[in-house]
Amino acid sequence: MREINSWCVMLERSEFSEALAPPELLARFESVRAESVWRAAMLSDEDCGAQSMDDASPVKWHLAHTTWFFETFILEAYEAGFKPFHQAFRVLFNSYYNGVGEKHPRPRRGLLTRPSRHEVMAYRANVDARMIKLLAGTDVKAGLLELVELGLQHEQQHQELIVTDVMHLLHQNPLYPAYGLPMAVKPAGDLRWHEFGAGVVEIGHQGEAFCFDNELPRHRQFVERFELASRLVTNAEYAEFIAAGGYEEASYWLAEGWDFVAKLTARQPMFWHKRDGAWFEFTSDGLQKLDMAGPVLRLSYYEASAYAQWAAARLPTEAEWEVAAVSGKEFEQMFGVAWQWTSSSYAAYPGFVAAAGAVGEYNGKFMVNQYVLRGSSVATPEGHSRASYRNFFPAGASWQFSGIRLAR
Repeated sequence: MREINSWCVMLERSEFSEALAPPELLARFESVRAESVWRAAMLSDEDCGAQSMDDASPVKWHLAHTTWFFETFILEAYEAGFKPFHQAFRVLFNSYYNGVGEKHPRPRRGLLTRPSRHEVMAYRANVDARMIKLLAGTDVKAGLLELVELGLQHEQQHQELIVTDVMHLLHQNPLYPAYGLPMAVKPAGDLRWHEFGAGVVEIGHQGEAFCFDNELPRHRQFVERFELASRLVTNAEYAEFIAAGGYEEASYWLAEGWDFVAKLTARQPMFWHKRDGAWFEFTSDGLQKLDMAGPVLRLSYYEASAYAQWAAARLPTEAEWEVAAVSGKEFEQMFGVAWQWTSSSYAAYPGFVAAAGAVGEYNGKFMVNQYVLRGSSVATPEGHSRASYRNFFPAGASWQFSGIRLAR
């Protein structure tokens, strides 16, 4: 793992100077690490250890894996006299880094009854103390600061996954128990359309702040004239699609989407339920009457595409979405409500080069068979969103806070 020392220029620049060294980075490290613990605090040990499907992970595993990241990529490379907290954790809590070594199979993470939640928290405390000691040193190199920031951004991604994975887990329980995490969403206003002219635009990250490598390089792209909706599609509007037979009409669906529908036992968003003729939705407060004015959430790409077809519109490209987001025009719910499906396949920007070493596996190797989502959701940690951020999921993923913004 010593080759991690040579990892640099992931962001094609060194954006962390001595001005970002302790105490500022120390405070940020402690704040982000505490947020993960807070998101799990209202859960039982049983909640934290279960895995509801192959694509989700137990909360306990998220808490350990984010700690593993700091121990493996930072402490092992920079700590004098490094010794792992537990040698077996190197395999148990590796996610997909082939350059690190063996991995415990993802579908079997829920079988890890040990280490216990208590032991995982001890692991976090140990690594936190060692990281704080390292960062409090007088000789903090820029490469180390970059890795710490990457680790914090990585942890914030897992903070959102803690929420979405445990919500999927609790939804499997016929008691529909409440998670209890505050996640209020403000209803949007009337639908308006904002027009944009055709032309060459620039997209991708710019500036000195952090970004992931898949947001680079900034580049030019031509877009035709288009219009973008001022807000997200609401539950009421999606309910109209259902009532109109949207899940029974093949012409609205992509071929794979229609196969996806054929395998479903229900014909509505994943967390919707009908009781005595009324719609209810499973939320962090348990099963609640559906807020018709709120945005429709937890849709797959297939469902988003089918709705857009039914509504005589389409999904925006990621270039259109980014152009609109930075235009200065009044859009609602661009951030902090729902990740918004685009019609853009997740692929490398022109000139993209993945970093060398294990950290270079972070984004580039997933650029196949997935679609880009833009914005951020109600579960996204504060400060973890920007116009150039590229989230990505397979077309069938529907347990995330994913919604629809129409284009035409």
